[in-house]
Amino acid sequence: MATRKRTTLRWLVRLSAVVALAGLGALAIEVPAQAAVPDRFGFVLWNGAAVVPSGTWPSGSGAGPIAVGRYKVVFVGQGIAGGVVHVTAINPNPHWCQVDGFWPSGTDEVAQVSCYKAGGSLDMSGFSVSFARSSGPVAIAFGRFGYVDSTVTGALVSQYNSAGAVNGVSHIAVGQWLVKFPGLATPGPVDGSLQATSVSPNVPARCKIAKWSSGGGGQLAQVNCFTAAGWPYDTRFMLTYQYQRALSGGVAPPKYFGYLWNAPPVGPPSTNFNFPLGSGVNSLIPAGTGLSLVRFPQLAVLPDDIQVTAAGPGSEFCGLLTSWAHSATDTIVRDVNCFTNAGTPIDTGFLISDNSAF
Repeated sequence: MATRKRTTLRWLVRLSAVVALAGLGALAIEVPAQAAVPDRFGFVLWNGAAVVPSGTWPSGSGAGPIAVGRYKVVFVGQGIAGGVVHVTAINPNPHWCQVDGFWPSGTDEVAQVSCYKAGGSLDMSGFSVSFARSSGPVAIAFGRFGYVDSTVTGALVSQYNSAGAVNGVSHIAVGQWLVKFPGLATPGPVDGSLQATSVSPNVPARCKIAKWSSGGGGQLAQVNCFTAAGWPYDTRFMLTYQYQRALSGGVAPPKYFGYLWNAPPVGPPSTNFNFPLGSGVNSLIPAGTGLSLVRFPQLAVLPDDIQVTAAGPGSEFCGLLTSWAHSATDTIVRDVNCFTNAGTPIDTGFLISDNSAF
């Protein structure tokens, strides 16, 4: 009898929370009774000198230099085969970071990250790095989510699709791929957000979103990758798609997350989402050439992680000027910084994703 009472109480608390959100008009989508969660996920914020706990999860995860511009990252207790890693440089000067590789080591997940300055020389830098690996359940009505870890030829190292379909990658030209997420149907013409990261242990390389489209058949994205000299380059890469789901694949609640597309200017409400507030509430203010201040209201639930990927057909790249901050209940990114291949600030497209561990 006591167990039945406790179960009833939990459902009443959950129902009250959902009703409260509906009354505020936060979401027009019913939250499923059982939320999907990733098998493993974690993130680490390295400020260039130390790990920052407010941007690191699980507790005890860490990072440290192993050579100039090269870092070992450990996600405590998250060791598992497969998944994807994304990394964003944090530096006032033109830098990008990429993944050399990642693998389970005992119960932990280990990744090696390398950071480069414009021109292609290894250089010390801060960065934010995330890891996630998902498998079923797939029959979840709330949101859409998928990822690929693709070789140069389009063969998949690992993949996930929340609709249960099999993703596909086609190599269409040097440094260019079409990625299909079938079954991840959305209204279109462009919905959700993407993050792309190169996996290149020996050659400086970076990847971005050239274009993408959404619709009833799923998602279609073009990924372009470049050398430090700005030439198209064939490399292994990872791509994650999120639509009203966290970058780790979790369904809210309990996750707090948001994303925004700077086209520029800011894209449609379908590319600007915030849980718990809904569509179109995140904001962007130009802060100078190549600089954008982004605000995610009510997402200051720590620890949290920010990832940025450049968007557009050219070789421009984007990162973070400094670590993000929190003001009352809001997360403030001041600023996203974007550069030409030569390292000159430029106003260009990017996608940004903010994700809490809770």
